[in-house]
Amino acid sequence: MKKHVLFVEDERDLGNVVKQYLELVGFQVTWCLNAQDALNIYQTTKFHILILDIQLADYDGFELVEKIKSLNKHQSFIFVTARNEKNDRLRGLKIGADDYIVKPFDIDELVLRIKNILKRNEPLELTEALVSTINETELAIGDLTFKKDLLKLFLPNHSVISLTLREAQLLEYMFLHQNRILKRADILLELWGENDYFLGRSLDVFISRLRKALNHSSEVSIQNVYGVGYIFSIAELSKK
Repeated sequence: MKKHVLFVEDERDLGNVVKQYLELVGFQVTWCLNAQDALNIYQTTKFHILILDIQLADYDGFELVEKIKSLNKHQSFIFVTARNEKNDRLRGLKIGADDYIVKPFDIDELVLRIKNILKRNEPLELTEALVSTINETELAIGDLTFKKDLLKLFLPNHSVISLTLREAQLLEYMFLHQNRILKRADILLELWGENDYFLGRSLDVFISRLRKALNHSSEVSIQNVYGVGYIFSIAELSKK
């Protein structure tokens, strides 16, 4: 089955070229010229990945992603923009972008980035029918319970936190390598296949969000190792 891409770009010439090339290399592409049309289509269609321009005629790509994430917080997406500003990049990554590409770009590089993201997500792509038939997979992490298939973390106070796909990948990786120094570069390469500045900044965001969740635990913590990485620790009292 072809991977379905939602492409939102208001430059007609560029949009037409990118759409045709993506279809040529095997993707199914739905192209929209504005944010509202894209949102309307998204509400009735499943997409594997979104490619979004930031500067759109009706409202910008950041606003569009916020609306889409209210419908599906695990949706993968890439920002494509002519704005090469650091604040824009950081905002995009904080929202949860899988990548950020500045125009003009090489179309083959875009294709490679799309394929890398889809490959990373593939193990967790489950149809609704399959989800309903599999046994729930759980990890006991100190006084927490992580239900991997639901992307949910159950806390000692009986509340539940929903994790993004990348937060879930990071939590499981750190749990499986607990009580030892985890280098930032190793985390980025092992989980997401690249070690660059912007992925590093997004890792900081994911770590911060996980730490906020772990504030509810008396046994689990993430410690900084200055200039190197992190140590994921579970207190001995959890090992009964």
